[in-house]
Amino acid sequence: MAVVNIHDVDELICRALLEDAANCDLTAQATIAAAQTGTALITAKAAGVLSGLAVGDRVFSLVDAGITREWQRVDGDAVAAGDCIAILTGPLRALLSAERTALNFIQHLSGIASATHAFVEVVAGTGCAVVDTRKTTPGLRHLEKQAVLHGGGVNHRMDLASGMLIKENHILGAGSIAAAITNCRALLRSGEHASDVWIEVECETMDELREAVDAAPDIILLDNMSPQQTRQARDMVPASIVLESSGNITLSNARAYAETGVDRIAIGAITHSAPALDISMRVSAAAPEV
Repeated sequence: MAVVNIHDVDELICRALLEDAANCDLTAQATIAAAQTGTALITAKAAGVLSGLAVGDRVFSLVDAGITREWQRVDGDAVAAGDCIAILTGPLRALLSAERTALNFIQHLSGIASATHAFVEVVAGTGCAVVDTRKTTPGLRHLEKQAVLHGGGVNHRMDLASGMLIKENHILGAGSIAAAITNCRALLRSGEHASDVWIEVECETMDELREAVDAAPDIILLDNMSPQQTRQARDMVPASIVLESSGNITLSNARAYAETGVDRIAIGAITHSAPALDISMRVSAAAPEV
């Protein structure tokens, strides 16, 4: 499960603010008096599921602790177009200087939560889980995987140290699926790594599936198999082995895969291709002091 460290988030936010030169907003300096205050409304312009609000809140706080932040929704909430997400009050320059960085995080992460939720809704009632992959934006993995949770999905392995996923190149290196699984078990028995690390093997053909079943890993991943092949594979794999499908699974065919009895479907697109959720911020300024 994604666990987001506040210190890591602060470092990420500070880099983003530096990238945007938020401390040198020339337009705000030229057009807004230093003492001028205002109120900003953050509003959803499309339906979706929210994520990243805690990050956005931290952006405004770091830019100016004097900004009062009243969040009307929380991460994981569904919103419709027109729903108010937050009411912010404080120095107008600071509100505008923080706006883009805050919205960039919220829109991107809400897009992931919304895309995940769409798949979760499609497979609802089948018992099949929607899981993510490591196809994430460098530096944003923990936040993106947290967004998957907000959308109702499940996190796959967080990194290369939290699980063993044997793919075709590993099989080539080891010589066979059986040898690869044996070698993975030997490494885990050495006691140098976490005891809860699992072993998964990717299969592209039925012959590979038979070899994998005989070697009994924790998880078998069916790569780019059709729903018909997946149903056949389900009959071959004992319930003691988690069965996962991945590759070319879309909203239009996800339920067909889920109804085969597969335990979960892995969708890289929910993190690497999710469109941002349309969210805007509009301000109303108090009359400047004379």
